[in-house]
Amino acid sequence: MEIGPYILLASLEGAVTAAVLALTAVGLSLVFGVMRVVNVAHGEFFMLGAVLAWWVAQSVGGHPAVGFAAALVIAPLLVAAIAVVADMTVLKRIEYDPERTIVATIGILYIIQQVTLMTYGPDARPVEPPFNTRLAIPWFEFVDGKFQMYWPWGLSTTSYKLSVIAAAGVVLVGVWLMMARTKIGLLMRATQLDRETALAFGIPVERIYAIVFGMGAGLAALAAVLIVPIQQAHYLMGGDPLLLSFIVVIIGGLGSLPGTVLAAILIGLSDGIISVFFSPTLAKILATLLVALVLVFRPQGLFGVKTR
Repeated sequence: MEIGPYILLASLEGAVTAAVLALTAVGLSLVFGVMRVVNVAHGEFFMLGAVLAWWVAQSVGGHPAVGFAAALVIAPLLVAAIAVVADMTVLKRIEYDPERTIVATIGILYIIQQVTLMTYGPDARPVEPPFNTRLAIPWFEFVDGKFQMYWPWGLSTTSYKLSVIAAAGVVLVGVWLMMARTKIGLLMRATQLDRETALAFGIPVERIYAIVFGMGAGLAALAAVLIVPIQQAHYLMGGDPLLLSFIVVIIGGLGSLPGTVLAAILIGLSDGIISVFFSPTLAKILATLLVALVLVFRPQGLFGVKTR
């Protein structure tokens, strides 16, 4: 087989990674953009979403689609509620101080991780996908002045992976519409622009912070629920999503949602292609080098606004 079909297959795998990464990174970017809080526990909220998805799916039983649908709703809501409680009991009490919130979220990270280990255990456990039809992928060649289609052997994907890409796109559009067209989005943007002025106009800033922190954690959990039928739920699975989310947010620009999505697509596709042809480790190394270059030549990120 020519290299072209392999690149197409690697790009599809990278698109799945990009979709999940975009959801996770948008949650992190939203928290930083509105609250100016670096949430080091973001990866553990991702992990918690995967673990709760397994628990809900096992508890519901029956057809895999029923358990997965329940997990898709219940797990992000539970994680969002836990994040809101963490915000009100910890971050609010330290007045969202940038330095102390880093230490506080590190503490939240270890609490979630160790409680999960004690209750869930160290084993990795899968969630059965609601559907998983194998789909052959056609390839086109330009021969004798016209395109010809054929079906390369082994070039296929699954219906569930395609649905992950579509679902992530729908959710991201929904987040954009919420931020741009709704009252709660207007209040978030006002709080992001000037906290003191927002307080003067009677906006409940602390309540907005709690909503944003819960929403960011909920998006990470939703991403985990989508990916756990492809991967497996494990109490240590939060590390890579946290690292990649920080990489994406730094490249895209801190607090820039469009930049975050575009950077997630860039990192996800490159990660998929490089992982298939070389190794996942090389993909992470190149992403880290890209972050270093961005920080040197454009510290505000590719799509961020330079502060004066």
